[in-house]
Amino acid sequence: MTLAELLETVPAYGRDLKLNFSTLTRQPELTPQQTWGTAVASAVAARSPELTAAILTEAANHLTPQALDAAKGAAAIMGMNNIYYRFTHLTSNEKYRTMPARLRMNIIRSHGVDPVDFELWCAAASAIKGCAMCVDSHEKVVREKGLNEEAVLAAMRLAAVIHGLATVLDTENVTASQPQAVEA
Repeated sequence: MTLAELLETVPAYGRDLKLNFSTLTRQPELTPQQTWGTAVASAVAARSPELTAAILTEAANHLTPQALDAAKGAAAIMGMNNIYYRFTHLTSNEKYRTMPARLRMNIIRSHGVDPVDFELWCAAASAIKGCAMCVDSHEKVVREKGLNEEAVLAAMRLAAVIHGLATVLDTENVTASQPQAVEA
């Protein structure tokens, strides 16, 4: 199913998300690579198979194969890092923050795309996963590499809408799979 077809299935209660999505994929603050890489990383982080498949297909029209893999890689590495670093942040045991992570994170340096774009995608995935340490760290790097707050917020708006769409689509899939009540 294409992304446009999938968005047509969004019920009335999710209409704002559908309308926002179409607007947010054309924000002037972001390049097409930043937009579609953010969409990919956000969809992967939101873990909705149907939405992820549709966004991956559409994103292939806007991203090089290397950028597409880098966006998926940003979500994957943040899937690991967000859990690890959120734990070190949430625990009251300060010692964990002084210990080495001992986790491989080579993709952060070997993704092959503009580093600011990769960091932006990491920030978006981290926002979806709710890791304050990772959001703060990647947002700082993005700004140090030249993006302004307007561009960062544009990416976060897109991530928020994609997460909302994933929620709606997953809810509708659950609803569709439940037995229908019989009227008496």
